Amino acid sequence: LQCKLLIQYGSPDPVTPMGDPVLQPLHWCVCVSKPSSSSSQDNMPQTPLLTGMLVSRGYNNKNLYQSPNQTKEEGYGNAGLCYRDNALVSGSLEALIHHLVPSMDYYPDMTYSFTFLLSSRLFIHPYELMSKVCHLCVEQQRLSDPQADKIRIRKLAPRILQLLQEWTETFPYDYRDERMMRSLKELTQRMASGDELYRKVVHQMIQVLIRKLTTLSQYEEALVKVNATATDRLTVLKAKPQAIQRDMLSVCNDPFTVAQQLTHIELERLSYIGPEEFIQAFEKKDPLDNDKSCFSDHKKTSNLEAYVEWFNRLSFMVATEICMPVKKKKQRARVMEFFIDVARECFNIGNFNSLMAIISGMNMSPVSRLKKTWSKVKTDKFDILELQMDPSGNFYNYRTAFRGATQRSRTANSTREKIVIPFFSLLIKDIYFLNEGCSNRMQNGHVNFEKFWEMAKQVSEFMVWKKVECPFEKDRKILQYLLTAPVFSEDSMYTPQKTSPP
Repeated sequence: LQCKLLIQYGSPDPVTPMGDPVLQPLHWCVCVSKPSSSSSQDNMPQTPLLTGMLVSRGYNNKNLYQSPNQTKEEGYGNAGLCYRDNALVSGSLEALIHHLVPSMDYYPDMTYSFTFLLSSRLFIHPYELMSKVCHLCVEQQRLSDPQADKIRIRKLAPRILQLLQEWTETFPYDYRDERMMRSLKELTQRMASGDELYRKVVHQMIQVLIRKLTTLSQYEEALVKVNATATDRLTVLKAKPQAIQRDMLSVCNDPFTVAQQLTHIELERLSYIGPEEFIQAFEKKDPLDNDKSCFSDHKKTSNLEAYVEWFNRLSFMVATEICMPVKKKKQRARVMEFFIDVARECFNIGNFNSLMAIISGMNMSPVSRLKKTWSKVKTDKFDILELQMDPSGNFYNYRTAFRGATQRSRTANSTREKIVIPFFSLLIKDIYFLNEGCSNRMQNGHVNFEKFWEMAKQVSEFMVWKKVECPFEKDRKILQYLLTAPVFSEDSMYTPQKTSPP
């Protein structure tokens, strides 16, 4: 996979997203007892939309890559939590779990809830975390007592239901595990007993969750069918090479329309990637846990891998279209210029992933060797696009252009201006090096929460980008071609050239 290639052959020195070297942080705090600064929250937060969610008091980026002697530590905490400058930097796993659970006078900050639910799966199965949360909610708040004060339950129930709603809306794929769904139903039934309003809230929450999981299953089934169709068409083509009847230009010769349809595919596939998939892609054995190896059994989706496969498919499709054996040099040159124009339109839309896939396809060896064909192509626009995606300086030009696109998205007045589709393999590489450059545990065994603030910040930005609705009209014929057209391997692209000189 493309992302695996980038990781395997990328820079051996971990870098931050801006190209700075990662220092090994490995300060740890001496905790002393002090009352928590989070006392009460009269107004319960709404389920987060994730826009700018990691800019509140919990997240403080400036210390993440500083060495211990550069940072003045003021350790204090409550029940095993360590803070610096009012920001949570580490804690024992048990203390962090307690910090997630609401009480009569406390509700966790949404940035903390998102960050912990995202990162906790590196240390504990989601179903085990859910079990612990349910136990704490019931026992700690004495909800198992039949004589429990109804007023107390009414005050606490909305807080617990709000936490569960955040969990089910942001990490719905966790609930593909029957153990998760069973715990959810048991706790919500206890919360909703005797109160019609809470029963309606619980019913609505579970119905929304079931719809999301059903939609995911339908999407996965559709992908299987699409991939099977593409495989069948390639098999037919290999058996009868003369069966080539269509190419991209015969389906659509308008670069802007093709770029729009590529954006449809990108945004649809992005929308199904769960935030936890970034963490699960890099998870390793927890050094403090001798029983669990890498939690591979709780990986419930493969949407991230499917998206990387789409990038690879698009790259090879571009190269295949250019190298088709029936084409003459003038036709190939026209196809090259067409895809250069498609790439430029992708850049203008903010679709950097399709842009990079097209450039990758045109730089494949079977295409780059067509010297006579390239001599007939006006390459000025292509040279500019290549410069934008130049990997030197840790993709400095791309990162500059991408920051401009994200700024435009934040102030956009139209849906079209909100589109930001990152070069996905580079995003994965950034998160990978952040994960590798900082340890998950501190020297005293605490969870290194500073690291996870930063990882959550990057993932939450992605969550905003993937929620954008594609404003362009769908063209089923073009979409079908892009998804199912036969695609040759790199070796197969060389063979036809024996009968058609470059």
